[in-house]
Amino acid sequence: MSRALVVIPTYNERENIAETVARVRAVVPEASVLVVDDSSPDGTGYIAEGLAAEDGAVHLLSRTSKDGLGAAYLDAFGWALERGFDPIVQMDADGSHLPEQLPSLLTALETTDAAGRPVDIVIGSRWIPGGTIENWPRRRELLSRWGSAYARSMLRLSTRDATAGYRVFRASALRAIRLDDVHTRGYGFQVDMLWHARQAGLVVVEVPITFVERVRGRSKMSSMIVVEAMLKVTVWGIAGLFRRSAATSGRFVGS
Repeated sequence: MSRALVVIPTYNERENIAETVARVRAVVPEASVLVVDDSSPDGTGYIAEGLAAEDGAVHLLSRTSKDGLGAAYLDAFGWALERGFDPIVQMDADGSHLPEQLPSLLTALETTDAAGRPVDIVIGSRWIPGGTIENWPRRRELLSRWGSAYARSMLRLSTRDATAGYRVFRASALRAIRLDDVHTRGYGFQVDMLWHARQAGLVVVEVPITFVERVRGRSKMSSMIVVEAMLKVTVWGIAGLFRRSAATSGRFVGS
């Protein structure tokens, strides 16, 4: 791990951002942190600016508008690649992704899969053996499990937790994904990135994590956001089916 960067997108997270950054810096002191703030009206950006002034390993990327989680991550990935960071971590600011579990994700990036291929992406997974959730209502758990299962089925993904947001990427993986081709800006961004990773032939592994429901502040998640994302997954899945069908027909005609 030469120049690891932990990307933390924020919108109205003034109650959580200082503690989250401090925990990341404590558990992985050799890593830098990039807070990506979408002009939070609660002053989150000002707090992050102060953290950056006190610690040279903390940086702030201020965005002028709130146009989706995916847009924030794509801006951050571009920022990180331009400056030579590798690997690049994405995690939430609200405490649901435990910084104390980051070392296990970074360690998994240095392993190989069953075929001996180096790992490109590590997913902090709730839905593999050893993964757990804390303080979630049953309805939300079922919604998340269904979303991942539906994405796996429609897009032929092998990742159990397809909507997970706690991830580690090699810089080479982000380049292989061709970020300019990732157009999803909302909740579906996580699935979109995995879909592009599969198309690029990247090796993705999952590491079990404990996902903890936020204690302070309000969640941005809603049923409608998930439904909107799954509609996009449906479109991608159908388009992929037509492409595979066309490819098969072409091979048959040419044989």
